[in-house]
Amino acid sequence: MTINPPEAQQHALFQPISLGGIHLKHRVVMAPMTRLRADDETAVPAQSSITYYEQRATDGGLIITEGVVPSAEGKGWHHSPGIWSKDQIQTWKKIVDAVHAKGGKIVCQLFAAGRVADPTCTSVVYAPSDMNDPTPGAPKPPLKVMTVEDIKRSVSDFVQGAKNCMKAGFDGVELHSANGYLLDQFVQRNSNHRADEYGGSLANRLRFPLEVFTSVAAVIGSEKIGIRISPFSTFQGMRDPHDPLGLYMACIKAVLDALPGLAYIHAVMPRVSGATDQDPDKLGEQDDLDPIRQMCRERKVAFIVAGGFKREEALEFAEKNGDLVAFGRYFTSNPDLVARIKNNWPLVQYNRQLFYTQGTEGYTE
Repeated sequence: MTINPPEAQQHALFQPISLGGIHLKHRVVMAPMTRLRADDETAVPAQSSITYYEQRATDGGLIITEGVVPSAEGKGWHHSPGIWSKDQIQTWKKIVDAVHAKGGKIVCQLFAAGRVADPTCTSVVYAPSDMNDPTPGAPKPPLKVMTVEDIKRSVSDFVQGAKNCMKAGFDGVELHSANGYLLDQFVQRNSNHRADEYGGSLANRLRFPLEVFTSVAAVIGSEKIGIRISPFSTFQGMRDPHDPLGLYMACIKAVLDALPGLAYIHAVMPRVSGATDQDPDKLGEQDDLDPIRQMCRERKVAFIVAGGFKREEALEFAEKNGDLVAFGRYFTSNPDLVARIKNNWPLVQYNRQLFYTQGTEGYTE
């Protein structure tokens, strides 16, 4: 079914919505995307990043940044940006100001890489247990199993990172507990085999992520926090082998109980695994976000979905569910993606070979 431009402008995808304390004029979200344009030595975002984010900002639209590390210990790969130094904060402020000048909203996605970090860009690769990513071809660096002291320091890093986000003027933060990164590694049984208070039972495996979430909320407020999850993804050795839906139903209940007034939950569709599409044969009958969505709806928490959406599907999805829809790949090649969706203009095909290069080609050009 084709939805024409006049109809699209009245469509649910282009209606206002509030995410906690973040008020939007439409529901097309720019998804967090690794782009690797930061200075490798200082982790300061490139000057071209100011143009990149400004190009994609829209009046009342939401941008979620690429993954940003709150401390050098969390760094996962070369040319990824941080937000722990004065220079980093100042550059992010320029980015935030450019987005705000167009009436847009922007939140910073904070994360730590954990066991999947490139060992050539960090002195220590931290992990919940001595278990590397089992994916064939994935690096298998020596791991430092985190002590309780390491965990407490990481919590403090996230808190300071959130404070620095506020200094830079961000409208909120998204805490990345998906895709096989550190917080996700603690939640999942296939990466956490600890025998202390941070492993074993679900309550124990959730302890570290919840300490991060609640500690950040204590300094910036739950209404400025979003949480990203990928319940069904196999990316970087993830996916609960027994009951991924049941696991994440319990996880989200715990999060919603701990963070009243949470801005949003941002969930990755089952069909997506990292930057690629999931093997349909690996999807289970219960690979469905609806139960999690309903739980969020009952708590009046906004729900963002991401995962390979195209125009017609996004319009229909928003109309059916009232969700916000996050686009990633097509935002790389269509800075004016929101206008293209609204007006049914053709989309420029993205170029995967330029996703993670360091120049302006495929970035701001």
